[in-house]
Amino acid sequence: MRITSVIRYMVLLITLLGMWFITQTYFHQSWKAVSLRSWLGAMNKPSSEKLPQHKCGNQKSCPKNYFAFRIISGAANVVGPSICFEDLVLMSSVKNNIGRGLNIALVNGTTGQLLKTNSFDMYSGDITKLQTFLQEIKHGTLVLTASYDDAATKMNDKVRAYFTELGSNHVGKLGFRDNWVFLGAKGLMNKSPFEKHIKNNKETNKYEGWPELLEMEGCAPRKMD
Repeated sequence: MRITSVIRYMVLLITLLGMWFITQTYFHQSWKAVSLRSWLGAMNKPSSEKLPQHKCGNQKSCPKNYFAFRIISGAANVVGPSICFEDLVLMSSVKNNIGRGLNIALVNGTTGQLLKTNSFDMYSGDITKLQTFLQEIKHGTLVLTASYDDAATKMNDKVRAYFTELGSNHVGKLGFRDNWVFLGAKGLMNKSPFEKHIKNNKETNKYEGWPELLEMEGCAPRKMD
């Protein structure tokens, strides 16, 4: 009986070892095959699968003879606005050329060349400077505007009329701490399609005392008719 038991144990042990060897060999080879296929697949992935990068980080590229732009208003009185044009940041906190009130960049509507940037504090006496600035804008100039904190406290009818001539449809109702982004042009015959305005409303404000920021992107034609 003892010899028979030993033989049985030996047969069982050999069987288990054989199964273990077959399993290890099969799965090891399969893993190698899968890994090789995966590696080859990763190597052969076309580079076109990468997401395209558009000017100013916009969702779409602009056609020929159009300028890409992106305007972001300020957030409350904490985060400043930014203005990007043809993949070039014209105004931002990083460039240290923005301020509370109105931030305006002037661009040549034919060449896309930056002409001037300026910020106007609407709490202080900058209203006279703003009037002069708007009055001296030359025909064919693109005007990119972003509000920060408050842009309307001391805005008078004359300033509102200048922006209306540039194509604004909302400047007439711009109020205390409203957010506003706008792209217009001197000599524009119709209202600009590039404008956003959100009212300061304590019932809907995202920030305490201020509405949420506004963000606008698009493609501006070289000649806005």
